[in-house]
Amino acid sequence: MLVSAKEILDRANKENYAVPAPVVQTELNARVAIQEAVKKNSPVILLVPLIFDYDVDLFGRYLKQLADQVSIPVAIMHDHGSDFETAIACIKAGLSSIMVDRSQLPYEENILQVKELVKVAHAAGVSVEAELGHVGMATNYEEDCEKNLTEPDLAKRFIEETGIDCLAVAIGTAHGAYNHGQQPTIDFDRLKKIKEVTNNFPLVLHGGSGTGDESLSQVAQLGINKVNIGCELFTAAIQTIKDADTGGNGAYALTNLISEGYGKRLAHFFDVLGSTNKAWTALTLDKQVIGVELTEDTIL
Repeated sequence: MLVSAKEILDRANKENYAVPAPVVQTELNARVAIQEAVKKNSPVILLVPLIFDYDVDLFGRYLKQLADQVSIPVAIMHDHGSDFETAIACIKAGLSSIMVDRSQLPYEENILQVKELVKVAHAAGVSVEAELGHVGMATNYEEDCEKNLTEPDLAKRFIEETGIDCLAVAIGTAHGAYNHGQQPTIDFDRLKKIKEVTNNFPLVLHGGSGTGDESLSQVAQLGINKVNIGCELFTAAIQTIKDADTGGNGAYALTNLISEGYGKRLAHFFDVLGSTNKAWTALTLDKQVIGVELTEDTIL
């Protein structure tokens, strides 16, 4: 069932766990992401980053149809929206949530632009995520990430003035793959302080790939309620293809191999983040759900 990210994250916040938010580029990995969430009986938030040049109206309607086929909660979120027009297009396309990313703007301008879209989105029943501080790229970790962390007191004011539903915070992670041998340094004390001063507001971690199970589990326990994951899922899919025998007719297994690698890695994160069996509509895999027979091998 399609829900807003707010509905998912308010529950995760109350019960102290985090929900995986996998990046989906195509029908293929969108189906697999929902399938794995069904198996884990977990909510899931599908991330749609328009850097992949989607027809957002077509893709949005398709994702909504997939979400409506299952009884677990599924949110569809436009990720890292950088302009007003695209945000409106995503709302019209039926996405249930948007991210308004103005984190590279001056603080006051960030507030003004986010606040403007919050009014529009909330009028349409769409939830809004914004970012304070700035989560940069892992390939330029020291410059992008270590110098742009979220200030707790500013986070409190930002939430109050914008009316957002969840806040992405910069606490040491980065987008993409880190340089060889490098690992992010997570500022757990900063996270605890942000959670405290914002009165336990739902918080989001960008750059979940490469952070490590121990750190991800810890941030989920300390107040992160949504973890964005992309690079690590795509890397797992590629590695599965590399490890397979795709000679001759083995090439026909390409899409199955992509699904296998992506899905297996994503399944791991539901357990790490604590969202397994947290779907509030109980689901049994061997029963009919809206006309779809769900088994361990089903791709919806």
